[in-house]
Amino acid sequence: PLSCVLFPLSCVLCPVSSALSPPVVQIYTRGPGIYDRENVLLCHAKGFYPPEIDLQLLVDGVKFKDAKQTDLAFEENWYYHLTAHAPFTPQKDRKYTCKVTHQGETRSYNWEPDSL
Repeated sequence: PLSCVLFPLSCVLCPVSSALSPPVVQIYTRGPGIYDRENVLLCHAKGFYPPEIDLQLLVDGVKFKDAKQTDLAFEENWYYHLTAHAPFTPQKDRKYTCKVTHQGETRSYNWEPDSL
């Protein structure tokens, strides 16, 4: 982040450190989360700083082969957000997870199907 220091007739931009902030993470599907139907699994991390982060979509602990992610972007407050996504057909006997590593701390978030 930058702040502006005013001098007569000029402005000098200086870096300002943002407070460390862990990501807020959501794991969800594009369509209704129903077993045996083609869908897209998404993992969205937002509100984190610094920007170095790793998102991994896993099925039974193994990385999705065709997972992609959006470009890292920042919000007005200079905190960042990132989304990983992969096509999948959820199966009852499989475990779908988003593994997030930020500032040396790793947390896993499990996908749950929609209630019927």
